[in-house]
Amino acid sequence: MIAPATGIKKEFYSAFALFLAENGFATLTFDNRGIGESKGDSINSSNASLANWGKLDMTAVLEYLKNEIPNTNYHLIGHSAGGQLVGLMKNATELKSMFNFGSSSGSLHYSKYPFRLKSSFWLNFYIPVSNLVFGHTKSQWVGMGEPLPKNVGKEWTKWCNGKGYVKVDLDTKIKDHLYNELNLNSLWIHAMDDEIANYENVKDMIRVYPNIKSKILTLSPKEYGFTDIGHMKFFSKKKKELWNMATKWLNEN
Repeated sequence: MIAPATGIKKEFYSAFALFLAENGFATLTFDNRGIGESKGDSINSSNASLANWGKLDMTAVLEYLKNEIPNTNYHLIGHSAGGQLVGLMKNATELKSMFNFGSSSGSLHYSKYPFRLKSSFWLNFYIPVSNLVFGHTKSQWVGMGEPLPKNVGKEWTKWCNGKGYVKVDLDTKIKDHLYNELNLNSLWIHAMDDEIANYENVKDMIRVYPNIKSKILTLSPKEYGFTDIGHMKFFSKKKKELWNMATKWLNEN
């Protein structure tokens, strides 16, 4: 199960998913509600939120995968939000392991300057103003993926201004979750040039899963002969040599 980043369509992961399938893994990609083929009739009337993506959409995707390929082990590969929201899945305890890239709290508290200023502008000015004027977030205008339903943007702003991302609303607004129950093996990969998922933010997100077995792997682009990896390019075909990390993890777990 490949769980996408915020506002990223399933097609972004097609080549990576095909690679996994060619290596023997039944693999499923999907669009969260309000995104891509799950956009619906009107983005402004969508009930999409980060919480609903985890609680409803990701839960449903795992159920579909279980029905299509029963009686096996199930693993999640999360990109950014895809690894953040796992504890909201009602069936999360049925996952055998989790492999994440670029998943972190994205907290402004641990962001470095000057990126912190850019991120603060995005979260605290651009998203609220766009929601007010258009009824949704015009993410595509600033190269941040697909347009976002307004409640996705609102939660993104709230959670990244705090610590622990979804932890901001846990046990208050969000009372039903499995973050404390999960004890699966997990690998958290991030790139040294990823300004969102820096090392401190990755650790901040892991703390929301107090009982999981976690390992952090930091990638240096230069070590692999790349100029950059950043927050997105692990899944690029040009970075295909990194993908064996995923198959190695899946085979070992």
